[in-house]
Amino acid sequence: MSDSTLLDTGEREFQSRPELNSHLAWESFVALAKHPNRVLIVDRTVQRREMKSGFLLAVSWVLSRRLLEWTSKERVGILFPPGIGGFIANLAVVLAGKVPVNLNFTLGRASSEACLRRAEVDCILSTQRVQMKLTEFPWPQSGVIDVVDELQALPKAKTLALMAAIRTVPAKWLAKRLKVPSVGGDAEACLLFTSGSSGEPKGVVLSHRNILGNCLQIDASQLLPTDEKVIANLPIFHSFGCTVTLWYPMLRGCPVVTVPSPLEFKKVAEAVEAEGATILIGTPTFFKPYIKHVAAEKLKSLKYAIAGAEKTPAGFADLWQTTFGSLYFEGYGLTETSPVVSINLPRTPQGFDYPDSESDGAKLGSVGRLLPGQAARIVHPETMEPLPLAEVGLLLLKGPNIFAGYLNDPERSAEVKDGDWFITGDLARFDEEGYLFIEGRLSRFSKIGGEMVPHGTVEQTLVHAYDLLDSDVPMLAIAGRPDDAKGEALVLLTVLDFELSDVRAKLSAAGYSNLWVPKLIKRVEYIPTLASGKLDLRAIQALAEADA
Repeated sequence: MSDSTLLDTGEREFQSRPELNSHLAWESFVALAKHPNRVLIVDRTVQRREMKSGFLLAVSWVLSRRLLEWTSKERVGILFPPGIGGFIANLAVVLAGKVPVNLNFTLGRASSEACLRRAEVDCILSTQRVQMKLTEFPWPQSGVIDVVDELQALPKAKTLALMAAIRTVPAKWLAKRLKVPSVGGDAEACLLFTSGSSGEPKGVVLSHRNILGNCLQIDASQLLPTDEKVIANLPIFHSFGCTVTLWYPMLRGCPVVTVPSPLEFKKVAEAVEAEGATILIGTPTFFKPYIKHVAAEKLKSLKYAIAGAEKTPAGFADLWQTTFGSLYFEGYGLTETSPVVSINLPRTPQGFDYPDSESDGAKLGSVGRLLPGQAARIVHPETMEPLPLAEVGLLLLKGPNIFAGYLNDPERSAEVKDGDWFITGDLARFDEEGYLFIEGRLSRFSKIGGEMVPHGTVEQTLVHAYDLLDSDVPMLAIAGRPDDAKGEALVLLTVLDFELSDVRAKLSAAGYSNLWVPKLIKRVEYIPTLASGKLDLRAIQALAEADA
């Protein structure tokens, strides 16, 4: 690290890997065909169902031929919870040479209609069961394909013949014979819409290079080998659910146990116990109910709990490890980064030039070290001038997992791209061992009397002061609003009855100045959150700015 303003984990060399020019369809076909008898998915949606790699590939391929008859559009909508149906739908779409759009049904009707228009989708793969459950979703009058009905109607002879070929014919030869798409590279592979936590949902275009690159990076971390068994319960419209618990298992053979929702923690715990799952992935918000409501015995097979999407509250990692005995690893990523940027690991992976470390892969309070093949800079949030890596500033990233831009939105794309560099919007720093520490979103700071006050720090201080760590849902949130005297003022939203004098005393006892004390407390019925478990920052901001 001769340049104190650049951290590089072999980005240029990684970018030159030839497999990044491949296609998701080709790589998935070859990977699945090589191990056709491996049980890849255990679906526990209604009743337990297993699916082997070869059968998944065969039915997806036959379905992909039908898909070419249903739509001539480039993109195909998909609306499934985690499970076999979502795997088949996504694989069939890419095998047809089209782009899957896993639709976020939690956005609300107007936003969902906008997403369908912007994606130019005229065909949605789903099931009647999902349609009946999601009555508020703007289902088109025509163009909704019931995948269950279609699978039952597939010609059995054709499917069985293909399965026989998958088992006996060399995978690459068969893929060539079937004309499976093989060149993807920078072409669009997947479209996801952001949750809109701080604005209108944006269409994030991820290329084949992005997803293949991130899967290669995850593979290089050695965290998800084929002998682990991962609980897949994150929505597949969520970038982590899409890349890590859908495409990665197909590409790398890491088996998954699917449960429809991360909110159904009792069903998840039952699945862990019954299937001997070893890795649980989620957010701190999704993990909190386990502490009070799940017996430790049910999770005894877990080796790791991997958390992301929001900052882990201080003390929670220790509480988890003490309660359940499994290691708790925090990571970091964004939809625009495909998504995984960094992760704490049980050990430092071999073969990569990380700075010397005594912590061997993990450091409490950090989000780990960058996955291989990336570069990072820290810049001043106002001047964009490079800062030393150890100083807190705006985090910029570069690598094969970085998206090219938002769908048909050059203005918002230009706001977050500086050439090949992605401007994350997060304030961060690196320590001397290369561990990344996220200090908060730039949008979650208020400039009060010339001082940058982080909302998240104030929240966590109050959570500890009022002993709210064990709460299953957020009990408070901080936002900023304009203030004539100081530029901005903090507003404390809370579901509890707090006295401002008591809040001031607790923050003062924690060592913070009066600038960090909320000027106003607003009692609310609940703290708005998104389907991912993160705070709904847009809704929180609206509550803070509304008349008291």
